[in-house]
Amino acid sequence: MNLPPLDLSMMTLLAVVLVAGVAKGLSGFGTGMIVAPVAGALYGPKAALVIIVIIDSLPSVPVTVPALRIARWQEVLPVTLGLFLLFPVGIWLLTHGDETVLRWMICGAILCCVFVLWTGWRYKGPRNRLTSLGVGGVAGVLSGVASIPGPPVIAYWMASGLPATIIRANLLSLFLLGEFVSIGNLWFAGLFQRDVVTLGLLAAPAYLVGIMAGWAMFSRGGEWLYRMVTFALVVMAALLALPAFDSVFDAIARQLAG
Repeated sequence: MNLPPLDLSMMTLLAVVLVAGVAKGLSGFGTGMIVAPVAGALYGPKAALVIIVIIDSLPSVPVTVPALRIARWQEVLPVTLGLFLLFPVGIWLLTHGDETVLRWMICGAILCCVFVLWTGWRYKGPRNRLTSLGVGGVAGVLSGVASIPGPPVIAYWMASGLPATIIRANLLSLFLLGEFVSIGNLWFAGLFQRDVVTLGLLAAPAYLVGIMAGWAMFSRGGEWLYRMVTFALVVMAALLALPAFDSVFDAIARQLAG
């Protein structure tokens, strides 16, 4: 098996994956939101989706298992069902849609989520199983396109006023179940290409290190500060991954190569 070169793209991916691991261990979310835009800009949306699924499977188990006991499954399960039903729609968009349009959609979804989180907006509408199913459906489309089910679900639960510990447990539980959905659909879609899988496997150790660091931060307190840092990193990742920044990536690569 030929390993990819340790070039600017690979070093950037490892650094972003490490940051995403810290965010996941700390807040229960952030992997797709942080990795998808940058990995999509470097390797394309299809490769980014596979990389995220690989790194966010086994390495996240240590922080997810304790959360399963306190998650509110009456909310997690309807969202998971909606994600399962509409995930194939996202896969179809990924395989048939325009790459640039998809990247703009990904960045827009991330920035909308961050706006909700920063402003502290509260959702006052119905919070029943049908609403949760709909939120899960939107998450499923985004998960199929870029493995970022987080934005609509995070905004929905954060706007509920639930304690942060419950929200974190719900998110960790949802994403663990979502991994099984993602792996199966990506396998049948034929997206597990050898070179992309290799990238994901090489990035997994950096992700695990980040997760353990984030978990330690969460355990020691100061959750509000750490979440604010996470949100700032998400904003930075989304902005830098906009198609308008492609020329910046290209210029840096040419400079280092020359």
